[in-house]
Amino acid sequence: MADPQRNPEPRSLTLLEAVNLALHRAMAEDPDVVVLGEDVGVNGGVFRATLGLRDAFGFKRVLDTPLAENMIAGLSIGMAAQGLKPVMEIQFMGFIYAAMEQLVSHASRLRNRTRGRLSCPLVLRTPMGAGIRAPEHHSEATEAMFAHIPGIRVLVPSSPARAYGLLLAAIDDPDPVIFLEPTRLYRMNPQPLLDDGRRLPLDSCFTLREGGDLTLVSWGASVHETLQAADVLGERGVQAEVIDVASLKPLDLDTLEASVRKTGRCVIVHEAPKSGGLGAEIAASLYERALLDLQAPIQRVTAPDIPPPLYRLETLYLPSVADILAACEGVLSYA
Repeated sequence: MADPQRNPEPRSLTLLEAVNLALHRAMAEDPDVVVLGEDVGVNGGVFRATLGLRDAFGFKRVLDTPLAENMIAGLSIGMAAQGLKPVMEIQFMGFIYAAMEQLVSHASRLRNRTRGRLSCPLVLRTPMGAGIRAPEHHSEATEAMFAHIPGIRVLVPSSPARAYGLLLAAIDDPDPVIFLEPTRLYRMNPQPLLDDGRRLPLDSCFTLREGGDLTLVSWGASVHETLQAADVLGERGVQAEVIDVASLKPLDLDTLEASVRKTGRCVIVHEAPKSGGLGAEIAASLYERALLDLQAPIQRVTAPDIPPPLYRLETLYLPSVADILAACEGVLSYA
């Protein structure tokens, strides 16, 4: 069995490696944690997020499944109902729709349906988002579909440290968690990370940068461009507060409200299409809570309402730094 104290010193890790490290630690700490999915065992997953788990913990705890997402979800729900803590992997977010019936009709309702007699402590991990030159169904960002379902928690890390701490906390949670891993960030921006088992709080935003002129709200891969835009604004004398939402369901509206009351202006950035996206929910909630403190209408910077295109058009599809700056100029100039 892997030793969770095997690496006492911080190491520079990518988000992908942080996910792998968290899985190793969770499985070493708790024998009830099992991992299952397509090619997660022998091959270590399509992106190698589960590399080494089969060797460390054996085939009974790291299960290669058939190519059947509905079956993977149903099997995980059964395991969770009987006391195990399954961590299921769906290879790409575009393949998750086959599992929707299990997730919506059963995983999300099990605690309510049994009046608390049963819970469903499963985690569904899946890569999300465009930007890696992938074909159709490999570049989806449809997180709002899951955030709409009562009984499901939705998390999106945007850095190695948050991936590590949030995944450990998600595995501990007694209810189902959708853990969305931004594919574009898998190998981008490594950072020093200590394998200390520290869990990060669920249901919380993370303020990445403080400022008093403008609030920039984002999550997932778009946090990367949002921080770049904040750098440019800083060079222009505008101090932008940058908030990584991280928990899309439930939303930490208190942190968002406090920031908007302070700055009076807000731009929300997300990779998902605009219509029905989480940006609309956040904007509506902020209008309800802080309307009289706003000095300009909230703006959203999003992908267009089309399926993710093939790679030649990805840069036009994804929200860019220029797009974010244009929205910021609009709210800053509003009289």
